[in-house]
Amino acid sequence: MKIKDIDHITLTVTDLEATLRFYHEVFDMPIIDRNDNQHYVLCGKQAIKFQVIDKPNLPIAKAPTPGAADFCIIVKDPLEEVENHLKSYYVDIVEGPVNRIGAHGR
Repeated sequence: MKIKDIDHITLTVTDLEATLRFYHEVFDMPIIDRNDNQHYVLCGKQAIKFQVIDKPNLPIAKAPTPGAADFCIIVKDPLEEVENHLKSYYVDIVEGPVNRIGAHGR
């Protein structure tokens, strides 16, 4: 699989306001607020998104826990090849492929 980049990482947190303040004040990352009540910070051309433990973003892991993370990668391969590659390693595809809003749009 030819990975081109990481689009975003999603961190599971317990206190969204404190988390946003930390990343903004300590690392000077700009906070992005979307209309759908999603909040994230930009780190270069990647995003760090946040989900609150009791209000996780969909799709969700079986048991999201504080400090856990998931990530979205950008690949050069055709989607069918990526799916076949993941299945050959017994990686479950939870949902998708679907359109998502990434660090810089759909």
